Amino acid sequence: MKVINQAKSTHQKRPTQTMEERLNTLRAGVLGSNDGILTVVGVLFSVAVATTNQFTIFIAGLADLLACAFSMASGEYASVSTQKDTEKAVVAQEARLLKTNYDDEFKVVVDHYTARGVTPATATQIAQSLMAKKPLDTLVSIKYDLQLGHYMNPWNAAFSSLFAASAGGVFPLAAMTLAPVAYQWPATILAVCFSVALTGFTSAKLGNGSVKTAMIRNVVIGILTMMIHYSIGLLL
Repeated sequence: MKVINQAKSTHQKRPTQTMEERLNTLRAGVLGSNDGILTVVGVLFSVAVATTNQFTIFIAGLADLLACAFSMASGEYASVSTQKDTEKAVVAQEARLLKTNYDDEFKVVVDHYTARGVTPATATQIAQSLMAKKPLDTLVSIKYDLQLGHYMNPWNAAFSSLFAASAGGVFPLAAMTLAPVAYQWPATILAVCFSVALTGFTSAKLGNGSVKTAMIRNVVIGILTMMIHYSIGLLL
């Protein structure tokens, strides 16, 4: 009964988002932005090589921007929903195990602390204290590195990806369609290089990776994308 009440209480009062939840939303945004930039510039380059009609170029780019944004959002929603369902399933499983196999669950907590250098006697005391107060919370944290009641939010990820993909795609679309015709190609190339470098910088900061490597990698990918789609446009 105590385990059930603990789960209900957590469900009724939504805790503050954890750092992992916030980072997941930011990750979806960074990926969405990068995809928005590259897919839109790919279509723009292919179409702009094949025709000089500015309206046609704009409509093609806008259509791709919208398609990319909603595709990224739906993909993030499906992916994060699956992760959330999995997290809820393991919590439900642990709640059942606490009622049917308490001794083994208690031993898991003891073993967790003894593996970290705590003496068996002290580990048993810690386990007794934790299992008396928050048994379900303790087990999902130790066994799955989850916080009870903190599940990845698919809607946050979807809207983050939708907005970011739309915003990212605006860079090449605006450069190609608003810049003077004589400068639209160099303007678009510069806009793409700048925007993908920015997403590389952001992703490196979020993942504690090498900023220089991430930025260079993204710029190289962006240039290759433009070259490939320019070549495709020549064949149209």
